[in-house]
Amino acid sequence: MKKLLMVVSAADSLTLADGSSHPTGFWAEEVVESVRVLREAGVEVTLATPGGVVPTVDKASLDGTFDDAVASLEDLRSPVSLSDVDAGSFNAVYLPGGHGPMADLAFDKTLGALLADFHDNGKVVAALCHGPAGLLSAVRADGTFVFAGKEIAVFTDEEERQGGLNVPYSVAERLTSLGARLSGGEPWSSTVVVDGTLVTGQNPQSTVATAARVAGLLA
Repeated sequence: MKKLLMVVSAADSLTLADGSSHPTGFWAEEVVESVRVLREAGVEVTLATPGGVVPTVDKASLDGTFDDAVASLEDLRSPVSLSDVDAGSFNAVYLPGGHGPMADLAFDKTLGALLADFHDNGKVVAALCHGPAGLLSAVRADGTFVFAGKEIAVFTDEEERQGGLNVPYSVAERLTSLGARLSGGEPWSSTVVVDGTLVTGQNPQSTVATAARVAGLLA
């Protein structure tokens, strides 16, 4: 059985561009549906967070559709600590979104080292919506970005504008400045980009398709 590490943000707030604090966390659909699709495909999924902190669900993502699924997903109540993860034990790593990754995963050196390990060993690396913020952590000691030159989909600046949240930085712009090549679809379209073993999805609407592509690569 293939094994996948899902790294979920432990952040429960994001400092906005105006200095105010906005409650955030992981996006319910992106975790719940990704886990469902992957497990139905026979992939063993382990959830981890920085420090093993029980992650916070972004309440904006709870509309009655995924509330029960979040509450019943045992893995969310007892995640593995990211620092205890042995990359060699997994075939893939997956970063779901919500704005949480912008607050913690983007700057997590432990995650950055793990991502470099997965990439350098030809393993699947996947990120969804704001999950690609976590890819920003993957900068080598010599200053080079692990995913420079890679084609990446991420929650677009236009989607941010339409969402109305005054985020502290643009994930898309930061990825571009590090050398990534952005490739997206229309706002709120299901868009998945595969570049070798790197799989990225643009937004929550891309969740099922992203998880399915990952499962396909692991098959």
